[in-house]
Amino acid sequence: MSIMPRKRPLSREEKRARRGEVSLKAFRGELRFPEAILEIWASLGLTQAEFAQYFGLTRVQVIALEKGKANPTVETLDKIARPFGFVVGFVPQKGAHRPPADLHTP
Repeated sequence: MSIMPRKRPLSREEKRARRGEVSLKAFRGELRFPEAILEIWASLGLTQAEFAQYFGLTRVQVIALEKGKANPTVETLDKIARPFGFVVGFVPQKGAHRPPADLHTP
């Protein structure tokens, strides 16, 4: 039985660059849940198991998040979003520039 070699830890600069890429995708509206979970833990230079432990989750929960089969609480999403300066909220769909005509603003 062979043991796989441990992945080389990311340097501070590599982590900063990867976090910047994730932030840019979010700014452009290209960061979508559930794929964002994998991008976030990878950009932090963590393994899936390390990510789970860091955020007080199990690996099974992280896998379910990545597959879109979990129903995370807002608190869990806030914890995951915080290292990026993100907040959980509503984001307009791509191409939506204004509210639907049947909505009235005061």
